[in-house]
Amino acid sequence: MKYKRILIKLSGESLAGDKKTGIDFDKVLEICSEIKEIAAKGVEVAIVVGGGNFWRGRSNQQMDRCTSDYIGMLGTTMNALAIGDAFKQLNQDVRVQTGVEMRQIAEYYIKDRAIKHLTKNRVVVFGCGTGSPFFSTDTAAALRAAEIGAEAVLKATNVDGIYTKDPKKHDDAEKIDRITYLEVLNKKLNVMDTTATSLCMDNNIPIIVFDINEKGNLKKLIDGKEIGTIVEN
Repeated sequence: MKYKRILIKLSGESLAGDKKTGIDFDKVLEICSEIKEIAAKGVEVAIVVGGGNFWRGRSNQQMDRCTSDYIGMLGTTMNALAIGDAFKQLNQDVRVQTGVEMRQIAEYYIKDRAIKHLTKNRVVVFGCGTGSPFFSTDTAAALRAAEIGAEAVLKATNVDGIYTKDPKKHDDAEKIDRITYLEVLNKKLNVMDTTATSLCMDNNIPIIVFDINEKGNLKKLIDGKEIGTIVEN
């Protein structure tokens, strides 16, 4: 296996499927089944999930930014709980941790406890982002990856990598197989936000952007096949 411990960044929209909003539980089960398959091979898997299928905080200009971001954190918690339930139905041991304390709902995030779960082959799902406003779930993914010692951040998207232009709008868009962090930052490519990209660069954690909808992609990545786009030094 190429990676022993990984962090997967799942967008909230990926859990909505064709519904675009809310949760399509069949889609959640499908994604979790693929993750369970690589966990069964001995890969330690952590997940950071977004909340865009419920709430887009930055589009609510009339609301206080902190309040809007806290509402978004609640959206990520709903998604994390749905993912946790899917894993339980698939008989995969799982723990949900949140960056904001919610005793009756999930564990509060503690780094050492998260690592202990991973070493016991439990999938760990992180909700609430970093637990602080003004930081995206992309940044939370980079931060948690650095904290738990993940060997790569796998960003699950609806496209098969990074392109020179939006491939849905431009027929002449070209796929990029490898690119450096600095190129991503300088060209302002929409991979992860600048804070997340810089954090991965500072800690030398590669970012792999791939299509989560293509069945078998996760297994291919773990087996060392180069798919999607790799962002590295």
